[in-house]
Amino acid sequence: MTGNKERLTVTVDPELLRAGQRAVAAGAASSLSAWVNLALAERVAREERLRAMGEAIARYEAEFGELTGAELAAQQRADRASSRVVRGSTSATARAPRARRRGAA
Repeated sequence: MTGNKERLTVTVDPELLRAGQRAVAAGAASSLSAWVNLALAERVAREERLRAMGEAIARYEAEFGELTGAELAAQQRADRASSRVVRGSTSATARAPRARRRGAA
């Protein structure tokens, strides 16, 4: 980010303020302002990625048609089948079963 900063007065939830103060105390941020600045920068980057992804999907669907639930489910299965465990147990039996999300197929 730039070296030029602007002063801002905001109201935040007390839990968020305490989390920022803990981050500063732990040395994860040089100041509460720096911690908030980083959080805002991360939010901007996330929203820009989501916007770009939405535009890419819209272009794809304009050319090839709308993605169906079946296509999305098939891709999700393929992604899971090709994934690798990078930490923790590699044994399928050692993992606790995950709760199924509501509305998940």
